[in-house]
Amino acid sequence: MNILIVKLSAIGDVIHTLPALNALRKAYPEARITWLVEEAAYDLVKDHPALDRVLVSKRKRWLKELQSPLFLNAVKEIYGFIKELRDTHYDMILDFQALLKSGILIALSRGTRKIGFGKGLEHMEYSYLFLNERFPAASMEHHALTRGLMLLNALGIPTSQVEYKLAVSDRDRQKVEDLLRRYGLVNPGRFVVVNPVAKWESKLWSNGKFAQLADRIIAQYDAAVVFTGSVEDRPTIRKIKAGMKAPAVNLAGETTLKMLAALYAKADVVVSTDTGPMHLAVAVGTTVVALFGPTAPWRTGPYGPGNQVVTAGQGCAPCFKRHCPTCDCMALISVDQAFDAVSKIIGG
Repeated sequence: MNILIVKLSAIGDVIHTLPALNALRKAYPEARITWLVEEAAYDLVKDHPALDRVLVSKRKRWLKELQSPLFLNAVKEIYGFIKELRDTHYDMILDFQALLKSGILIALSRGTRKIGFGKGLEHMEYSYLFLNERFPAASMEHHALTRGLMLLNALGIPTSQVEYKLAVSDRDRQKVEDLLRRYGLVNPGRFVVVNPVAKWESKLWSNGKFAQLADRIIAQYDAAVVFTGSVEDRPTIRKIKAGMKAPAVNLAGETTLKMLAALYAKADVVVSTDTGPMHLAVAVGTTVVALFGPTAPWRTGPYGPGNQVVTAGQGCAPCFKRHCPTCDCMALISVDQAFDAVSKIIGG
């Protein structure tokens, strides 16, 4: 049996689909399972023990190149990708993305059963039109991870366990050890990671509050504090560090996703805004303090018991807006609230 999973992005969404992958592997131990993913999240599924093959869509880069002198190169790569997508006839194609971009790829692929949720899912952009087997849409009020498992349940596939099984190698772990050693962190006692940046402006907490929180954690628990993020986040983290009294380490842009997973696995707690790395920490079994404002933690918060979600309790939240004139839902979260949440995890 050949099975194709279509979950292209983003990092958190791909992580939320890993339990469904593992459930599929248990149900069909002899199947050949392929995952179709975009470049940004490729590292998360590369070498996963439940997968036989990974297909990578370079959609974002191709769209840019199609409007540049690299037009012919993009056309050539797109042709090669479509040829690769169609080189196998799949017995089941599962649409875990439910967006137009996934629907088009499912239409291009060759499969007997093209399966997903029918009309009614929020933001699905008519993706159900590309399916030949549709199940009643799951409510968006279910957690994103749960919705993926519900699709398998509709197929009669059991999903009693939530397992991620990220393929973090010893080499990834050693790279993290070497990186920490380079910054003078050898066998730190308490170890707290802070991931302060998010793509939405409305999800951001103030740099000054992150600085105060980090200082309090260091002073109270004699902890080493490490900041993570992308290369683009380095200037923001430099500003946070400049507002601190105690020293901290800025590792933004210095890790792959697998290295980041290895780093988070070493931490006593990860403090994060609502962004992909928050879910990565959960996937490696590290407890999370998540700062939530415009989005709904019951939909996309850290999955599982023990994690702490901190909100300002504003009546307007969740609004799901990327921009807001006040951003009060984040601005009114206090340092005391965040510190108390951290203390609940590492204080005991």
